Amino acid sequence: MDNELWVELIGYVASGLIVVSITQKSILRLRLLGLAGGLTFLVYSLIIEAYPIAAVNVIASIIHLWYLRKLVRRKDEVFRVLNVAPDSRYLNDFLDFYRHEIQGHFQPEFEYVATPDVVTAFVLRDMVPAGLLIGERRPDDTFEVQLDFVIPQYRDFKIGAYVYSRESTLFGDQPPSSVWATASNKDHAGYLRRMGFAQCRDDAERYEIHLN
Repeated sequence: MDNELWVELIGYVASGLIVVSITQKSILRLRLLGLAGGLTFLVYSLIIEAYPIAAVNVIASIIHLWYLRKLVRRKDEVFRVLNVAPDSRYLNDFLDFYRHEIQGHFQPEFEYVATPDVVTAFVLRDMVPAGLLIGERRPDDTFEVQLDFVIPQYRDFKIGAYVYSRESTLFGDQPPSSVWATASNKDHAGYLRRMGFAQCRDDAERYEIHLN
């Protein structure tokens, strides 16, 4: 492949990254892909000696880096757990609104059934409902997570890290001995591992994290 074709390919890759970045619902992914596209365009513009384009992409990359730093290192976010009734109208409307994402990508087998023992709680991030956790406490003092869903704009793993941390108020003053979930697919299993869950030896689809 000659040099001209390589240069042209770099330009196409940069353009593709920019286009993909603006389709992202997650702010974190938008910034990461935007940064990658800006840096790739910077390389392309320097090769073809298009210095005005290079200057624009230097500025764009700095902006993306600044916002990424804020997203990753921000410490003043306030997380709260808001328990709602299992038959809450808002809960049902929320599930209906995000049904396609929940069943199409994350937990295809999930079907919500409102029972007296089910725990239904929204995770508020800066007082905005950003995530939903549904589960049930079992007789063996474990907690089964039936749904752990975060809306696209907040998928940077901060909510999950909070929910399964010691600072979480999800379980009140008497946390269960462990929390477990059944992985629906590889993406779900990967998410559970990132949250600190470990695969059970007796059941390959079950992932568990000990709280005590």
